Amino acid sequence: MFLSGTRADYGKIKSLIQAVEAADDFETFIYVSGMHLLEQYGSTYEEIINDGYKNIYVAYGYRNIGDMSYDLGTAICNLTGYVEKIKPDMIVVHGDRIDALAGALVGVLKNIMVAHIEGGELSGTVDESIRHTISKLAHVHFVCNKEAKNRLAQMGEQQERIHILGSPDIDIMKSDRLPSLEKCKKKYNIGFDDYAIFMYHPVTTEFEQIPIQIKSVVDALIESGNNYVIIYPNNDSGTDYILHELKRFNTGKVRKRVRIFPSIRFEYFLTLLKNASFMIGNSSAGVRETCVYGIPSIDIGSRQQGRYSLEIVRNIQHIEPVKEDILSAIRQVDNYRKATSYYGDGKSTERFMSILRGGLWNLPLQKKFIDIDF
Repeated sequence: MFLSGTRADYGKIKSLIQAVEAADDFETFIYVSGMHLLEQYGSTYEEIINDGYKNIYVAYGYRNIGDMSYDLGTAICNLTGYVEKIKPDMIVVHGDRIDALAGALVGVLKNIMVAHIEGGELSGTVDESIRHTISKLAHVHFVCNKEAKNRLAQMGEQQERIHILGSPDIDIMKSDRLPSLEKCKKKYNIGFDDYAIFMYHPVTTEFEQIPIQIKSVVDALIESGNNYVIIYPNNDSGTDYILHELKRFNTGKVRKRVRIFPSIRFEYFLTLLKNASFMIGNSSAGVRETCVYGIPSIDIGSRQQGRYSLEIVRNIQHIEPVKEDILSAIRQVDNYRKATSYYGDGKSTERFMSILRGGLWNLPLQKKFIDIDF
């Protein structure tokens, strides 16, 4: 059973879901909840339905309100009923969101094997604590690189439970299945040729600073004079401040230079990213996806802190949410068109299926903590 609670995690695990769905020796179930169900953010559960999987359950009765502790409890209650009904052999979760944590907790407490995609990574908010919690609950880890594997080993995880997979969305990024730029622009009514992509999410641990920070960012983008494709933030606490500031793009002459969307279908987003002049904000896409295509990225603030090394990932400028610094970084983007394969090589799906067909199922559910020598 794959669990998806956001547009972002679906894009990350989509290639894996499709591979398992196509296999004769597995039966696939998809549990869809969380942010997918919110109309304000594009009702992205429809994207999963339209992809035509056999067994999809949309948790229509579950409403994600943006209060993380409340949403976690609601997600656990709703998911428990579904898991009891289908009795999966494995629950696959991704990343560091509340829905993934709910999936890991339900799996552990129901004696179901939990597989965690992209554990062992760092970030600058409460998301990092959630990610590491999921890792300690999970029985199997599919990580992006050796550094992530080493962190899980440092957390006491057994080596035989950790598999270096690479980031699964790179499989789609490097495939020939992406729509053309012309098709993307027509679908989303984007009338300009040169554009940058802007995505900015709340940093929940800096809640009181969000209004000041996002105002400085929007001030800079408006003053820059560039065209922007803007995608809504996630619905963490503080998102209303960001949505309020985004309304400033719909006034005066600025309106002609922007297109704002609650969400963009994953493959279409990749095509737009591949052809963008740069990406700016604090989304993980500005770290993970931009480097694959060598698109310059401006990472603002602390949200992705520790997620990358500027010595390895050479397409990123890191700055604080200060208008002058943002404008300076925009002027320098052409110096940062450098691609890297640090997060994967596009063969994650192949490795995933091979591991599923191996000795994975012989692992005991009771884990053992492995001490390391310091």
